[in-house]
Amino acid sequence: MALVLDTGPLLAALDTADRVHEPCATLIAESDEDLVIPVLVLGELDYWCQKRLASDVWLSFLRDVLDGTYRVEHPTSGDLKRCEELQGTYADLEVGVVDASILAAVERLGEPKLATLDHRHFGTMRPRHIEALELLPAGR
Repeated sequence: MALVLDTGPLLAALDTADRVHEPCATLIAESDEDLVIPVLVLGELDYWCQKRLASDVWLSFLRDVLDGTYRVEHPTSGDLKRCEELQGTYADLEVGVVDASILAAVERLGEPKLATLDHRHFGTMRPRHIEALELLPAGR
């Protein structure tokens, strides 16, 4: 089992001033599963860290990635095909490739849950392998 991480919970966990810092930091710190980051999330997280936080926050996080705290998941060609399908199906939601790649990875890994703050997209998009994803942190 793995916990796939979207940008939102990672950014909130890194930003002590974020209103959902505590539940996101706790979710990540207390997980006993592999922490999986789809590779496209890294680019988005870097952007937001540079925009909102001190530059050393991103570099510290990147060191954690390099040290193996997180497992980076690269999209397969099948994932990219699924991204095309999702972005076409949910064009009215303006689903970007990052979110589409996250759902594709969750489906490929067979995971029933996702760490995300984006309930608009992930509460609407339907995964192939289950009826709906459990969105964490709970009670958000």
